[in-house]
Amino acid sequence: MPMAPQSDALVLFGATGDLAYKKLFPTLLRLVHRGVLDAPVIGVAKSGFTLEDLRKRCEASLDEYGKLDAPDARKKLLGLLEYVDGDYNDEATFTQIRALLKNAKHPLHYLAVPPVLFSVVTKHLGSSGCAESARVVVEKPFGRDLESADALNAALHAVLPEESIYRIDHYLGKEAIQDILYFRFANTFFEPLWNRNYIDNIQITMAEDFGVEDRGRFYDATGAIRDVIQNHLIKVIGYLAMEPTRWSDTISLHDESLKVLRAIRPLTPNDVCRGQYEGYTAIDGVENDSTTETYAGIRVWIDNWRWDGVPFYVRAGKNMPVHATEVRVEFRRPPRVVFDEPTKATENFVRFRIYPKVAIDLGARAKLPGEAMVGENIELTAVDTHQDEMTAYERLIGDALSGDSTLFATQAEVDAAWRVVDPILGNVVPAHPYAVDTWGPAGDDCIAPLGGWHEPTIDTPKAGRTNGL
Repeated sequence: MPMAPQSDALVLFGATGDLAYKKLFPTLLRLVHRGVLDAPVIGVAKSGFTLEDLRKRCEASLDEYGKLDAPDARKKLLGLLEYVDGDYNDEATFTQIRALLKNAKHPLHYLAVPPVLFSVVTKHLGSSGCAESARVVVEKPFGRDLESADALNAALHAVLPEESIYRIDHYLGKEAIQDILYFRFANTFFEPLWNRNYIDNIQITMAEDFGVEDRGRFYDATGAIRDVIQNHLIKVIGYLAMEPTRWSDTISLHDESLKVLRAIRPLTPNDVCRGQYEGYTAIDGVENDSTTETYAGIRVWIDNWRWDGVPFYVRAGKNMPVHATEVRVEFRRPPRVVFDEPTKATENFVRFRIYPKVAIDLGARAKLPGEAMVGENIELTAVDTHQDEMTAYERLIGDALSGDSTLFATQAEVDAAWRVVDPILGNVVPAHPYAVDTWGPAGDDCIAPLGGWHEPTIDTPKAGRTNGL
């Protein structure tokens, strides 16, 4: 594939917003520091700001969230900033943007604005000439369901070709998520085992030990399924289940991911458990009679040759006992015809720890010292000790600037993921109450693997630890 041209300007819509303050300005500093970003950065917002006000907000952002001592890069970033204060639905705003772009031929437009404005901004980018040979980064959520996602895609495609649309999911930029794919395909000993003949089930847990806090209005219109399962965790299933292909071939990589997503059986009410933590409806912005889920557990089936009959269990929830995210692949129990000892079926596993520590654990059995042929469970652990890794946003914005769409979702992938969850959106099944600091609702109608969920911990086992993942 021919090399894509480097973007020669970055236009940041929503430059005075929360995402820009907490994530994007610190990311831009790191990109400038690495020499990836050396082009005008045009902030756009309707805040009554001046350029000097934007620079002060950028400096405050870097002071609070920058975590990088790079005074030269900071000075350079502040010098790259430009600002347009105007309404997103006013053509004059985009005329000013076009003037500041000057001779830029391949601008990157980053839409850090509410989803309702995506089509509005894109329309004006087209009519003003700002979309010509440009790329547009669209933040999630990309639609609320399959129908709204299709409508949004139609609005974007009226101005931009598919290859110019970069649907960003910061989760896919995390080092730990890419470890899953790399570990699978870079190690020969896993491929013969990575199928329905040897894997019993796969569990994915995203637990947060905090509640909705000050995001009540947003969260009550979203819920756990839309917020993290439809995008983040369904994509993780794709990485776990896809067939091998060349990483450097972006089209083939997306094709293999899409094959898995299309093979996932659409969810039914029997495949989902919804919960709502006690006290949720008292939060500012939440409806008193809200049925929005703060916890969701689903059971996923993939109808293809490799995964037929293997359940993928996914759960995500707020106000859980710990803040941890992990994937646990449990292998079938070996025949007990050699050693006559009672053992559980979940002793052999591989676990990918995504948060708070990046680690890969292998669960095995080893003999206990003594005459008897009995054993104990051990874990062999590789822990990531690298200190200066790229952040997720740094990796993804850097990729967008260079025209690399590998880690961004295509329209077909987004549609396929919505097709999976569409049947269980809303109050199709009731949201059961659960106490704060518990693992969600319990009961016969809640989804759980045979033998129960494995509960993540935030500590790394000491036995068998090796450094330098």
